[in-house]
Order: sequence, then structure tokens, then C-alpha cells
Amino acid sequence: MLNVYYGKMPESIFNTAVYFKNVYEDEWITDPLARKMILDVDKSIVLGSAVIDSPVMGKIAPTDLSGGVKTLILMKNERSKVFNASTCGDNCAKWILKLADMDEFTINLRHLMNFGDGTFDIRIMNTNQVVHSMKELVPITGLYV
Repeated sequence: MLNVYYGKMPESIFNTAVYFKNVYEDEWITDPLARKMILDVDKSIVLGSAVIDSPVMGKIAPTDLSGGVKTLILMKNERSKVFNASTCGDNCAKWILKLADMDEFTINLRHLMNFGDGTFDIRIMNTNQVVHSMKELVPITGLYV
């Protein structure tokens, strides 16, 4: 299940780009799920652990990926940490839900993320409520962001 805390959360890692730059490991980039996330979100192809082919920037290093993809990769590999998912766009929401299907974890959001028209299980830590749709999520989120 995905746990979400809305608003300022002092224990969350706010600057995910700096954190990623200093902790990521080569095998994180070549992992099959990471390759899919990078292709979907950044439209880029992983050529190897240190080289990614971006249609916009050409050959780039993993540290040059979008903030959203870097945060997704951190969520996958550093499960015990809480990351600021507001560095992610709505195009990352489906991946956050997929990661939560694999194993429960917590994110911090400082905006209303669109988790789509489907159903999901999200525990809002501010109220300890579990919601299953955007219709249920929006009114509660509005109280905190």
C-alpha cells in the first residue's frame, strides 16, 4: 500500500536530485523496471549503467535524468526512506502505484498528484484514512496542500 503524507514533512528527503547524485548505484539504472520507467517518463533508452540516450539531450549520464525518474528510482531502491514525490509529475503516478503494489512505502507530497481514473489504495497519513479514488482523495488533500 502507498502511504502519503501531505505537506511539510521534516524527515522526508526534499532534494531528491542531490540525494540521487550521491547514492545511486549503476545496477539501479540497468534494472528492468528502471529501464521501463526511464523509457516511459523520459522517453529515453538505457544503453548502459552510465549512458542513457535521450531524444532531447542526446547521450546523458543517469544524473541528468528528470527529477521524476530519479525520484522513482530512489523509491524503488531506498524503501526505508521517505522521498518528496512532488519532484514527480503526474506521469510518474502510475509508477508510484506500481511500486506500492510491490511493497508498502511512504512518500511526501506537497501538491495534489493525479493518480488517474482507476481505483487504488492510498493511506493518507495525515488522517489515517484509506482512499480508493481521486474523488475520495481530492477533498482530503485540499485540507493539507
